[in-house]
Parts: sequence; C-alpha cells; structure tokens
Amino acid sequence: MTRANSDDGAATATRAQRKEQTRQQLLDATLELSRDRGFAAVSLREITKSVGIVPTAFYRHFKSVDELGLAIVDEGIRELRLTLRAVRRNPAPADAARSMDVLFEHVRNKRELFRFLFRERYGGSREVTAAIASELRLIVRELATDLSRVPALDTWSDDDLDMTAGLFVAVVQDGIADFVSVAEPDGRADGYSAAEKAIVERAVRQLRLVMLGMGGWRPRA
Repeated sequence: MTRANSDDGAATATRAQRKEQTRQQLLDATLELSRDRGFAAVSLREITKSVGIVPTAFYRHFKSVDELGLAIVDEGIRELRLTLRAVRRNPAPADAARSMDVLFEHVRNKRELFRFLFRERYGGSREVTAAIASELRLIVRELATDLSRVPALDTWSDDDLDMTAGLFVAVVQDGIADFVSVAEPDGRADGYSAAEKAIVERAVRQLRLVMLGMGGWRPRA
C-alpha cells in the first residue's frame, strides 16, 4: 500500500468515526431534550443546536426526527433484551432476587434510555409508539419460544406459553417504568434509594408469584 492510499484510508476512517460520533450525540441530545417534555415536543432545530451542527447536517444521519426516535427505540429494545436475559437464565423462584438485581442494575446504568422507551409507549409520535408496541410483542413471542424449550413445560399449549411470557414481560415492564420514574438522588454512589429498593422488592415478589404459579398450572387437555 502506498503512502497516499494509507492516508486516504485513515482519512476515510476518521470521517466515519466523526459521523458516528455526531450520530450518537444526536441520540443523546434527543434523550436529554425529551426528558421533561416528551419526544413529540422536541424540534429538529433544538436537537441540532444542542449538538452544534446546522439543521441541514441532520439529514446526513437521519431522514427525519421520527427516524431518529426509531433509532432510540431500537437501542432501547436491544438493552431491554439484555435485561430480560437475567430472568431467562434464572427461572427458579429462589433466583428471582438475583435476577432482578442484575436487571435493575442494568436499567440504572441506562436510565435515560429506558425512561424514553417506557415514557413514549403511550404518547407523542405515532411511529415511535407503534414501533415500541411491536417490539414488545416480539419480545413476548421470543420469551414464549424460550419457555417452550423447558422440559417441564413441554406439554403446555402455545396459548399457555404466550400467556406466561406476557406475565414475565409485564412484571419487567412495570418495574422498569416505575424505577426510571423515580428521581435519582444526587451524589449517590452505590445501592438503591429507598424508593428504588421498594420497586425492586415488589418486582421480585411479583416474579416469584408468577414462577410459583407456573409450578401449579395444569394445561388444558
């Protein structure tokens, strides 16, 4: 490779890195701006001003503000799937507390992203709301498929598996929605605040109840 080709390759990589960095800044700025007002109330001009680019430069990254919102949904759903792995790895009632600790620690590290995802479920942009609903239904179906592979559940019908998966996801959804709505105390290093701890403990009890109920459930013939 000649020196010129090497320089061209480095310049291309640098441009790609700058583009990705600006894209992430647009996502982060939107999360921050929509925190108090909701996504639908945030304008393209506000977003670009926050990042320090002209409005026309926005379209190098997204076709519209709604497309930017959908990108945030994609990232949030990806993170939600990660949190649900904690429950799927430890499906026994005795492991519920450990599962929830792993789950909510992850949520706390991505608080603004989860706050966006669960706040925008019921309002604002129609496209964003529809995308969240569709992705949550897909997560339920994925979990039902996982449950169908559990030997103890091999006689369960698809309806029973879907119902159980829906209960798992509902517990997680409600717990996360409550958790991210709590104001995070300033200066806290580790551990849950009292309000957060109450939410986590409630989620643990709910999850244990679902798991114990599974043990006594008798599928219809």
